[in-house]
Amino acid sequence: MSALLQVNDLKKHFPVRGGLFSRTTNWVYAVDGVSFEVERGETLSLVGESGCGKSTVGRAILRLFDITAGQVVLDGQRIDDLSPGALRSMRRRVQVVFQDPFSSLNPRMRVRDILAEPIRNFGLAKSSAELEARVAALMDTVRLPHDALNRRPHEFSGGQRQRIGIARALAAEPELIVCDEAVSALDVSVKAQIINLLQDLQQEFGLALLFISHDLAIVEHMTRRVAVMYLGKIVEMAPRRQIFTAPKHPYTKALLSAVPLPEPGADRNPIILKGDVPSPINPPSGCRFHTRCPFVFARCRTEEPMLRSAGDGEWVACHLESLPEVPGPLGDPRVRRN
Repeated sequence: MSALLQVNDLKKHFPVRGGLFSRTTNWVYAVDGVSFEVERGETLSLVGESGCGKSTVGRAILRLFDITAGQVVLDGQRIDDLSPGALRSMRRRVQVVFQDPFSSLNPRMRVRDILAEPIRNFGLAKSSAELEARVAALMDTVRLPHDALNRRPHEFSGGQRQRIGIARALAAEPELIVCDEAVSALDVSVKAQIINLLQDLQQEFGLALLFISHDLAIVEHMTRRVAVMYLGKIVEMAPRRQIFTAPKHPYTKALLSAVPLPEPGADRNPIILKGDVPSPINPPSGCRFHTRCPFVFARCRTEEPMLRSAGDGEWVACHLESLPEVPGPLGDPRVRRN
């Protein structure tokens, strides 16, 4: 099966100027060499701490800004260098559901007009009657009543507004939807409803999802593969089962150890990372995680690990993976070598 979306060595660096009289320009290395694929009909989740660059990846794919370097390929066609006019057909095929449904919907427009706008823009309805039928069908798809079409966004709850946002994305008949923290602003019970809705829609329409989230419990429930980001880079990527049962990168292990357990009082061995996440303006040399890694050794401080195959569809960027497995400290089979 050929990949619908290919991201090759994507980089996005934002300029940061100094003070009023400073002529120097620093750079925020928000995304610094990210590569992955999304196949048709699958869900790939991008996870990591806030500020790791996962939302920037999603916005770069959507061409909400120009990228610094790399390539974004949609169905065999490179889209990162398309002119504004040529981007139009791509916009229809790749849609987005944003984190905050209230700020992403025009408060002055009625739901009817919000849903009709993409249908008109892409010429998907030949008559007014077909337009109305499409809008009504979208309301059925996201399980909202037809009498809500004449209401405005502020008249809905957060979960209902997110359903409208999903319906608006579906209106263009896309092949890929970027879900940028699409459920993080919702209550727990509403989160479950929206996740179930997205899964149903994926099966019904054969959608591919790029699901950007920091909530690993949600990710485990709905994704096929997981890519873990740290400070602008992917440090591990693998099928869901391997990530959640046998992670290889120390950062992935630390993330999973912080997930609340469903049973209070159950045994757990949390990994406490020391220090703060380094600044993306001045990332550490070598492995970017070495300043917080409990298994750091000399090579980590000077040589950046490449994302290498670990077999069975798993990729990991860690020097520990090249060391022999011997009994080591902290219960890990790999030992630090200085």
